[in-house]
Amino acid sequence: MKIWDPAREFLLFLERERHASGNTVKNYKKDLSQFRFFLASVKGKDILEVKPADIYDFLLWLEGEGYSKASVERKLAALKSLYKYLRATEAIKINPARLVKYPRKGRKLPVILSRKEVEELLEVPRGEDFFSLRDRAILEILYATGIRVSELVALDVWDVNLRERFLKVKGKGGKERLVPFGRPAARALSAYLDVRKNPSEPALFQNKFGKRLSKRWVQRLVENYIMKTSISKKISPHKIRHSFATHLLKMGADVRTIQELLGHSSLATTQKYTHLDLETLRKEYDKVVKGG
Repeated sequence: MKIWDPAREFLLFLERERHASGNTVKNYKKDLSQFRFFLASVKGKDILEVKPADIYDFLLWLEGEGYSKASVERKLAALKSLYKYLRATEAIKINPARLVKYPRKGRKLPVILSRKEVEELLEVPRGEDFFSLRDRAILEILYATGIRVSELVALDVWDVNLRERFLKVKGKGGKERLVPFGRPAARALSAYLDVRKNPSEPALFQNKFGKRLSKRWVQRLVENYIMKTSISKKISPHKIRHSFATHLLKMGADVRTIQELLGHSSLATTQKYTHLDLETLRKEYDKVVKGG
């Protein structure tokens, strides 16, 4: 029995109904074969299961492979035509390519901290009082895990596993993930937990009244400590998240692992944090797609 192939049906439609040129059909066939290879090897999906994020990830992969802007845009055009056809023939209910646009070049590079600057920042809270120990733990966790400020302030004390060194983090859309942290962060957390104000309050990080901290308060905390260093960059907690991702990538972490740690559903989102090192990203993609 012959298996229905949506890409093949589309190419036949181009050739017989639209009377597309031989070169157009040939190029589209090549583009769609490449997309199917990406879907199968990287995403574990088929053409009919695609979501917009998958297409953005494909564009990123092409960029990492060194394809020119014109080539990437042509491949995107092929996908847009394919999914327009599939929607018109009711093979799919939603066209995942309809609103996808090729991300333009020339984005401003994110400001990040160097490893040396991170070390300098973490050394600022030096005291053994409640405030110093709490602030040191906050800075250590922000850098050691790359979690969002909203995720940090939402942490409850039972979300911390000091023995196994991981946090249970609730991200966007209520999705939970486990995020590991290193020994320096574990030591800072342990010291803070010994002086934590209000045992009956579930919030992990508390203010002087024993209540949960706000996002804005943590943002001001980071800004105040940056002012006490020699760092001239404008740094926010989100920039620490940038730094975490970029440093991990440069140390050889797999880009898929970074995606999971950051709580991103799309690799294209993760790329925002790591595009300072696109050559490394390309190599990581080679490992994923070509098996190393």
